Amino acid sequence: MSDTRRRVKVYTLNEDRQWDDRGTGHVSSTYVEELKGMSLLVRAESDGSLLLESKINPNTAYQKQQDTLIVWSEAENYDLALSFQEKAGCDEIWEKICQVQGKDPSVEVTQDLIDESEEERFEEMPETSHLIDLPTCELNKLEEIADLVTSVLSSPIRREKLALALENEGYIKKLLQLFQACENLENTEGLHHLYEIIRGILFLNKATLFEVMFSDECIMDVVGCLEYDPALAQPKRHREFLTKTAKFKEVIPITDSELRQKIHQTYRVQYIQDIILPTPSVFEENFLSTLTSFIFFNKVEIVSMLQEDEKFLSEVFAQLTDEATDDDKRRELVNFFKEFCAFSQTLQPQNRDAFFKTLAKLGILPALEIVMGMDDLQVRSAATDIFSYLVEFSPSMVREFVMQEAQQSDDDILLINVVIEQMICDTDPELGGAVQLMGLLRTLIDPENMLATTNKTEKSEFLNFFYNHCMHVLTAPLLTNTSEDKCEKDFFLKHYRYSWSFICTPSHSHSHSTPSSSISQDNIVGSNKNNTICPGALRFMRRIIGLKDEFYNRYITKGNLFEPVINALLDNGTRYNLLNSAVIELFEFIRVEDIKSLTAHIVENFYKALESIEYVQTFKGLKTKYEQEKDRQNQKLNSNRFRRDAKALEEDEEMWFNEDEEEEGKAVVAPVEKPKPEDDFPDNYEKFMETKKAKESEDKENLPKRTSPGGFKFTFSHSASAANGTNSKSVVAQIPPATSNGSSSKTTNLPTSVTATKGSLVGLVDYPDDEEEDEEEESSPRKRPRLGS
Repeated sequence: MSDTRRRVKVYTLNEDRQWDDRGTGHVSSTYVEELKGMSLLVRAESDGSLLLESKINPNTAYQKQQDTLIVWSEAENYDLALSFQEKAGCDEIWEKICQVQGKDPSVEVTQDLIDESEEERFEEMPETSHLIDLPTCELNKLEEIADLVTSVLSSPIRREKLALALENEGYIKKLLQLFQACENLENTEGLHHLYEIIRGILFLNKATLFEVMFSDECIMDVVGCLEYDPALAQPKRHREFLTKTAKFKEVIPITDSELRQKIHQTYRVQYIQDIILPTPSVFEENFLSTLTSFIFFNKVEIVSMLQEDEKFLSEVFAQLTDEATDDDKRRELVNFFKEFCAFSQTLQPQNRDAFFKTLAKLGILPALEIVMGMDDLQVRSAATDIFSYLVEFSPSMVREFVMQEAQQSDDDILLINVVIEQMICDTDPELGGAVQLMGLLRTLIDPENMLATTNKTEKSEFLNFFYNHCMHVLTAPLLTNTSEDKCEKDFFLKHYRYSWSFICTPSHSHSHSTPSSSISQDNIVGSNKNNTICPGALRFMRRIIGLKDEFYNRYITKGNLFEPVINALLDNGTRYNLLNSAVIELFEFIRVEDIKSLTAHIVENFYKALESIEYVQTFKGLKTKYEQEKDRQNQKLNSNRFRRDAKALEEDEEMWFNEDEEEEGKAVVAPVEKPKPEDDFPDNYEKFMETKKAKESEDKENLPKRTSPGGFKFTFSHSASAANGTNSKSVVAQIPPATSNGSSSKTTNLPTSVTATKGSLVGLVDYPDDEEEDEEEESSPRKRPRLGS
C-alpha cells in the first residue's frame, strides 16, 4: 500500500504511563457488521494482519494533538493513540470521527472527559451548562484568575471547560503579555500570581494548550513565569541557563528547520518537566501524563528524522573517525551520539532495533574503537556510555565485530582489548569507569546470552577467540604481581597452571620462577616441604570448578592443576586449619555434584596419595563414585556387545547359506561381507545350529518371497531332484525389466548392494527333506573352516 497519508503507528498506554508501540500500518474507516457501526481499522504494513479494530462510539472523547495524533480511551486505564505520518491523513480520519459524533471538525476534543458522578452532580448546577467565564486579562484581575485556575483542578469537567475557554479566547498569549509588563514594573505580587496561573494551566494536562505554551513565541515567557515561585526568596534564573549556559551546538549543520525546531522544543520542555516543575504530589501525579506523552512523541520524531537522513549521519561518522578532526570537535561529535543513543531508549523495541542496526551499518563500533583509546577523559566516558547502549542492545553484534576484526588487526588494537585496558588503567579513585566496563565485559563473555544455531555455536567460537586474543591482556596485571617475566599470550595454559604452582612454591622463589608445563621434582605428590599458600589461587580454582563447565574442567585436567593443590593438602599434614578445610570442601563439592570428568582424573592419578586420609570420607566417596560409574559403563558396553552378537548371528546365518549354495554351484549372489574370524566359530556355530533347529518347526509348506531394497526379488524353491532325496536348491533372481541388462542367471549382473543390505537373504526355510543333510553338515569337517574363514 503506497498511500503514506494513512500510514500510522498504533500506541497503547501501559501501566507505567508509557506508550507502547503496537506496530505500523495503514488506517481506514469503514462499517463493520460485527460491531454494528463505523470503525477504525489498522492493518499492518508488513503482513496485512489486523493491528486495531475500534468502533467509533458516539460518546467516546477523541482528542486531536500536535496535528498528527489522535488519542482516546476505550475503557478504564486503556488509552489508544494513532500517530500519523502526514497531517493530511490525520485530518481525514478526524473528519470521519467528527462526522459519526456530529461534531465540527475544527474542535480538538469531541467530548467532555467526565465520570458519571461528576456529570450527575454538575447537571444539577445551571452555571455549568456553558463555558466558564474568564475574568478580563488585566493586572488587577491576576489574583482572581489564579484562584479560578487553582479551584478547577479537583474537577475533571471544570478542567475541560476551563481548557476550552483558554483555547477559544487566546487567553494564554494575553497572560504572557501581562507577565512582561509585571517584570518591567517589578510587580512581584503579580509575578507570583502568574506563577500559580501558568503552573495550573500545565496541570490541566491538555495537549492543545501545550502546543501554544511550548511554541517558539511563548515558551521562554512560560519559563519566565515559572521562575517566580512564591515559596522562594529569590527567583530562579532558568531563562539565563537555557539561553546562555545551555547553548545548542550543531556538530554538523542541520538543514531541516523543522528538525532543529523540534530539538529545541524537546530540550526546553524536558527541562520544564525535570527541573522547573516540583515533584507532583499523589493528587497531582496524573496531571502531567500528557506532558510526558508530548515529550515522548517528540523524541520518537527526532530519532526517526535523524535516522532517515543518512547523509547527515554519514558525515558525522566521517568526521568522528577522521584523524584531522581536532579534539574539541571530536568531543562534540561523541557527545552528540551519546545524546542520540539516550533518545533512542524512549523508542519501542522494534524501533530501537532499527536504530542500532542503522548505527552498526554506518560503522559505530570502529568509530568507538578509535575514541575509546583517546586521552580525553570526557570523550572516553561518553564513548563508554555509547558502548554500553550497544552491548545492552545486542552482545552478539559486538562479539561478531571483534571476531571479524581479529582477522585484520593486531591484538593490541582490538576493541575488546581497548576496553580491558581502559578498565585496568582507570585513574578514578572510585573506579567508576572500571566498574562500568567490567559489567560490559562480563556481559560479553557470559555464556548464558550466547547464541547456538545449526551452523555455529557462538559460545565455543567467542570463548576460544577470547582466550587466544584477549586473556593475556586481562591476566597481565595478575601475572606481573607474581613474576618479573613478561606475559606471553600463547602460553595461557602455562600461566594458568603457573598461578597454581604458588600453592606449593616457597614465597622467596616467586620472583625468579618461570612458568613451566610440568611441576618441578621438588613438588611431587607427597612432598614434605613447607609451602607458602596463595589463597587467591585456591579461591579462584574453587570458583572455576563451581561453574561445572566441562570447558574449564578440560583445562584443569589437561594442565594437571590438581597436583599442587594435593601437594599443599599433604604438606599441611594433620593441621586443622583454613587451608585444610578449603581443600577438603573443594573435593567434597566435586563428590556431591558428581562431576565425573574430575572424579575420574583425581582417582586415577592421585588416589594412592589420598587413601590414607580417613578423618573425612570425601576421598573414599570419590573412589566409590568412580567405581560406580565404571560399572555402569561396563554394563552399557556388555549390553551393546550382546546386541552386536545377535546381529552377527544373522550375518553368520546368511553366510552359511551363501557358502552352502556356492559349494553346490547354485549361488547367484556373491557374498560381500567377510565372515567371522576362525576363533569365533564354535560359539557362533552352536548358536547358529540352535537357531536352525528352531526354524525346523516353522511353516514348511509355502516358501516366502522377499523383496530387497535394491528392487530384486529372490524366489527360492525345491527342484524336482529335491523330491527324489537329492540335496539340491535352486534360486531364481527376478530383475525388473527397467534394470535388466543381461541374463538373470549371471551373478555378475547383480549389484553388490543386494547382499550388503541387512537381512536380504534372511528368512530361508528348511524343509523336512533337508534334515538328514543338515545333520551331515553339522558333523562335516570341511564346512567348519569355510564358515569361519
